[in-house]
Amino acid sequence: MSLVVVGGHSRNIGKTSVAAGLIAALPQYNWTAMKITQYGHGVCSSEGEPCDCAVELDHPYAISEETAPGPTDSGRFLAAGARRALWLRTAVGQLGNAVGVIRKIMAESENTIVESNSILQFWKPDLYIVVLDFAVADFKESALRYLDRADCIVPASAGEPSWSGVSRRLWESKPRLEGEGLVRFVEQALACSPNSRPIPQ
Repeated sequence: MSLVVVGGHSRNIGKTSVAAGLIAALPQYNWTAMKITQYGHGVCSSEGEPCDCAVELDHPYAISEETAPGPTDSGRFLAAGARRALWLRTAVGQLGNAVGVIRKIMAESENTIVESNSILQFWKPDLYIVVLDFAVADFKESALRYLDRADCIVPASAGEPSWSGVSRRLWESKPRLEGEGLVRFVEQALACSPNSRPIPQ
């Protein structure tokens, strides 16, 4: 069982496209795909809408399984050839409540690809791929926290980054890969990688 994590520093920079591309290019891995979304304070994990519920008690997380290919991110995973596609929602800081269900899903899967940065708090993946868009100034705290663990980066744009407070050494030393080069890198890495494992808590 292998775990590949696709992360990125902001929203809408192509993370889902990278994950779906790998699923389509490497169908022999029989992927289970999962997208993890963390909502800000005051947004219900169950509904994705503002609410006044006590998050920790009422809705620490919600998970749904996609049943048909379609335009949603999890639907795109199925369209690319994933065996299963799931969407996990949780409030910021509450992902730990879903560790048990994530572990169960992974145990039932041949190989898992997850779109998330925050899962790295609980797992050491076989491969961590980071999508970077130099034209987008936003840089999520979770992406900055784990950027040094990236095995490679996928550039979503060219040019110089417009980030502040992000050391160049965190990303300049990483291989920049896309397309067939990325597929070969993933295939080679998984061929010689030990199984992914949870981080001891």
